[in-house]
Amino acid sequence: MNLTKVTKENFKEEVINSQRPVLIDFYADWCGPCKMLSPVIEQISNERDDVKVVKIDVDKEIELARQFGIMSIPTVMVIKDGKVKNTSLGYKSKEAILSLL
Repeated sequence: MNLTKVTKENFKEEVINSQRPVLIDFYADWCGPCKMLSPVIEQISNERDDVKVVKIDVDKEIELARQFGIMSIPTVMVIKDGKVKNTSLGYKSKEAILSLL
């Protein structure tokens, strides 16, 4: 599994400085739709070497959640060259997530 847990300490290194587009899954352990989405995110991380897939726990990383204006979870975001390129709210199919890339 190529999933990386991101914190405010490693955010710049893992996301902003990434040479590849970054797919971020903003989630919480208690969130039902997040648990449904998790296997989809894991599949993508295992199948796509051209994308870095990371997870951010909004309960532990409140500053990052605020920085990106996360109001509901799951939120999936694509960042490329340090800029937000796409965002998706709520549970989505694998195809819908891939279409963000």
